[in-house]
Amino acid sequence: MVGPWSAAYESVRDFHFGIPALGLDLSVAHWTADGLLAVFFLVAGIELKRELVVGELRTPATAALPVIAALCGMAVPAAVYTLVAASGGGSLDGWAVPMATDIAFALAVISTHLPAGLRAFLLTLAVVDDLGAILIIAIFFTSDLNFWALGSAFAGLVLFYALQRFRVRGWWWYVPLGVTIWALMYNSGVHATVAGVAMGLILRTTRDKGEDASPGARVSHLVHPFSAGVAVPLFALFAAGVGISGAALAHVFTDPEPLGVFLGLVAGKILGIFLGTYLAARFTRAQLNPDLAWADVFGLATLAGIGFTVALLIGELAFPNGAEAEHVKAAVLIGSLTAAVLAAVLLRRRNRVYRRLWEDEERDEDADGIPDIYQTGSAGGGR
Repeated sequence: MVGPWSAAYESVRDFHFGIPALGLDLSVAHWTADGLLAVFFLVAGIELKRELVVGELRTPATAALPVIAALCGMAVPAAVYTLVAASGGGSLDGWAVPMATDIAFALAVISTHLPAGLRAFLLTLAVVDDLGAILIIAIFFTSDLNFWALGSAFAGLVLFYALQRFRVRGWWWYVPLGVTIWALMYNSGVHATVAGVAMGLILRTTRDKGEDASPGARVSHLVHPFSAGVAVPLFALFAAGVGISGAALAHVFTDPEPLGVFLGLVAGKILGIFLGTYLAARFTRAQLNPDLAWADVFGLATLAGIGFTVALLIGELAFPNGAEAEHVKAAVLIGSLTAAVLAAVLLRRRNRVYRRLWEDEERDEDADGIPDIYQTGSAGGGR
């Protein structure tokens, strides 16, 4: 970010405040990355749990293709980054940056007349993708573990599970416990967003007899507007505070690290997801949803290149300091924007196809109904 607002922006971003009782004293930027983004991952964890219990992941047959697509959509972008960075003599630390798909932004591009199966495919792919990102953060971007804090966080999660298991109700149990688990996870050295996804996976997503909604559904309904409307935008504001100038663009397309990120998001996602899905359907028993065409899968693979939120988070962890970090952020923004524009064009064309089919069906139904209407009118003495 440049210009007269730069100093004010940096002052707000670097302002520190904390909760002494929990051993926390963080900058605004860290509160958004470690705190607010944990809310985003709480919602993602609930969504993944729902898919595992009642959604597309509940049976191996229906889960196979989107899961394979997600795994290939993580592996190939990482390989693309590694190849580009290694060939250009750059750092390999950012191999995980182009791996994740942003659920909220990707789903926003889905048009109204596209098959419901396409949204389900994307949602399943994205939640598996985000789970993979969480595991990568926990395994590869964690150092200086505090085992006492980690063990205490795990004990808190066990208590959280027990409260769910014994159907204990009341936010006054879960909110203080959740904040404590999050703080312990942060102090343990493991990225605090892991606490969010863990609690999301623990929340029950099936209704008991007499319940209007499951605990997971209620929490998701309450928290999702805050996650999408506050947590993600604020994280984006403080994580993506980089000026997209001509110089920044030049670095994106000339330096090996940002170029690897850009190509990983735009090309790696398409190659990984589309080819992985096609080969799995061709050589295994996994089958593509009959409501979908391969052109839909290609558009979805392009759409998965929107890696905004999680890619920025991993970029900050992989490149914590220096101009290199700013160039990688710029690459994430440009790559995600490019993927979004390409996907919008492709899926808009597919949407027109499905809209024509829908209109044809509506006309057929109207045509079939006309004789019946007149026949009824005639029997009843006219209209």
